[in-house]
Parts: sequence; structure tokens; C-alpha cells
Amino acid sequence: MSSHVRGYLLRVQLQQLIDRLLSQGYQVHGPQVRDGAILYQSLQSTAQLPQGVHDRQAPGSYRLDVSDTERHFSWANGPQALKPLLFSPQETLWQARRESDGHIEFIVPPPVEHKQAALGVRACDLAALRLQDQHFLEGEYIDPYYASRRKDLFLIAVNCSHPADTCFCASTGDGPVAKAGFDINLTELDEGYVVESGSEQGNHILADIPLIPVTEEQEALCIQQAQDAVVAQSRTLPQIKLHDLLKTNFEHPQWDDIAERCLACGNCTQVCPTCFCHSEGDLASLGGTESTHQREWDSCFTAGHGYLAGFQVRPDTKSRYRQWMTHKLDSWQAQYGRSGCVGCGRCTSWCPAEIDLVAEARILTEPGGPNGAIGASGENDE
Repeated sequence: MSSHVRGYLLRVQLQQLIDRLLSQGYQVHGPQVRDGAILYQSLQSTAQLPQGVHDRQAPGSYRLDVSDTERHFSWANGPQALKPLLFSPQETLWQARRESDGHIEFIVPPPVEHKQAALGVRACDLAALRLQDQHFLEGEYIDPYYASRRKDLFLIAVNCSHPADTCFCASTGDGPVAKAGFDINLTELDEGYVVESGSEQGNHILADIPLIPVTEEQEALCIQQAQDAVVAQSRTLPQIKLHDLLKTNFEHPQWDDIAERCLACGNCTQVCPTCFCHSEGDLASLGGTESTHQREWDSCFTAGHGYLAGFQVRPDTKSRYRQWMTHKLDSWQAQYGRSGCVGCGRCTSWCPAEIDLVAEARILTEPGGPNGAIGASGENDE
């Protein structure tokens, strides 16, 4: 990047930023309240943003409150991250069609290319995107559908100022302040935003928007807000060594305790911003002349995911939860050089059984657990 744009954006100028993106051909996605949660939806106006909305999260609980503040981003997250914009929940990989002469033609739909922009991206979700990029773009096989969407994705991060009680991104090193991976980064204050560019594309979008110089007082407020967001996080994910869960604690009795509570519903994997498991199947037409081969999100909690070569390798809830957690926190380190957890806390908030990932990880990896051998269910492990 040849230069670095930085300044102060008044709250009323945020619409100019959205209009600038729309004029450049981007489909803008932004946070909006839908069905009691904050979701990314198509955005044209700041009036659609969740002004004065706060989220209250706890194990198995997600609620929204409204106050009279003018802030648009005084919440932690919703059930979505960036994953649905890039790794489609369902898409066609190829089609097969039988011609009248009996010849079968295979048709591979080309990747759809269109410019997308996401406003309100959290630091933890930027870290998750980096992991998704490693999986879909940097391995031996590049996913062309993910690549086509990723190529023109414009990211506007907003530093988190109001972490939820389930957040622990500070302990994973992924938040609450975005460090890299954005085109534009905003820090929301009461009357506006401290804005900085992170790419040439970010410079281009900000070029025609008049910015005010940042004052020392605003700089101090940004620093204090970030520090307060760290202090507000009561959960801390323990540092898990490679093979600590997979080998050292593979037969820990806490796995049985978790299995008694886990519903194997797969909610945690659906809301997780880094999970990438999927299944593939064929959908045949009623006439028998055409079929569509589709890919869709899957979960390691389903029976079909563990069915290999006529044998079920994970026959029960215990083995399925253990697979998910050991892969996420342990063996992922060998694959991608870090844990697969970015501290967003979604798996805890959206778990109907109220299973707390951080509490379980502590019990499984720390002698005696966080409460002297008392499990997360309140029962003595011994």
C-alpha cells in the first residue's frame, strides 16, 4: 500500500461510505435485526443498521436490548460471520444430462463473480476468514467457487467495543481490535468513527469522502475503549498444546459428562466461523434424465459424517463432540499453525444444552478443572 488514509468520519457521513461502495458496483451487506438476532443483510441505508441495539449472551441464550444511544455497533456478534458470503451453505458443483441418443453430458457451472462488501466485520471474524482462506485457497486444491467470491470481497471492520459475556477473543489473540485483513477499519465513538484504510481498495473508496483530522482526545478514547473491551471479557481459553486433547486427554472422563448433555444438534458447527465440513449428494429429476450434484454444509455431529467405507467411525455423541473439539483446538494446530477457535463465543451462546466451550476446555486440560475437579455440569468428575 503506497499510502495510509486515516481520519475522523462523522456519524452522518457513514451513508457516504455506503453510497460510495454502491456506486462502485458492490452489493453491500450490513448488520440488521432480523428475528431477534443481528444478521448480515443487503444494505442501502444507515437507517437499516441496528441503532442503540445491545446483545446479551450467555450459554444457551441470545437476547437483544435497545437503548437511546446513537451507536450502530454496540453489540458483539450474531449467529452469522463472513462464512455464508464465501462458502455457500448450498451450491451446485455440476449437472448431468442424458441426451436423446443416450449420451450423458456433464455441465460444470462457472463460478459467479460479483463484488461484495461487508460492513461491521469483527476482528474475530477476520481471523476466521484467514483460516478459511488457508483451507480453501492455499492448499493443494483451490476451491474455485470460494475463490471467485473472495476475490472481490471488500471488508469494513468495526473494532468491538461491547463484547458479550461469552466472548474470549482477547485470550486467543484475535480481538477485540482488528489488526489486519481489512480494507477499511472503523472505531466507533459516540459522535462518529476513527477510520483507517488497510488496502489500496480502501484508499480508493475513502478518496472522495472528506475526513476530519483525528484529535488526541479521540485517539485516547479509542485506546481506552479497546482496553475496556479486553477487561470486560471474563472467559479465557487455556493455551492447549498440540496433542494435549487428542492424545493426553483422549480418555478423560469429562467427555462422558459432556455427552450426557450434548444433543448432537450441530448448532455449534453451523454458527462457527471457521468450520468447513460439507457433504455432497445428487438430486435426480423426476424424469430421470437430469441430476444435480450439490454441496452443502455438514457437521461432524451427524451420523453420516462419520460413516466411512461401510463403517461408523464415530457411533455416539461422545465420539462426535470429542472429534469436533479435538480438531478445533488441537489437531488444527498441526494443519494450519494455530487453533481453529477465534474466541467469538458463538458455539456457547447458540448451544441449546448450554455447553460452555471454555469451561469444558479448562476441565479437560487443567488439573482439577477451573473449580477444583468440579465439572461444568456441577458434578464432581471423580
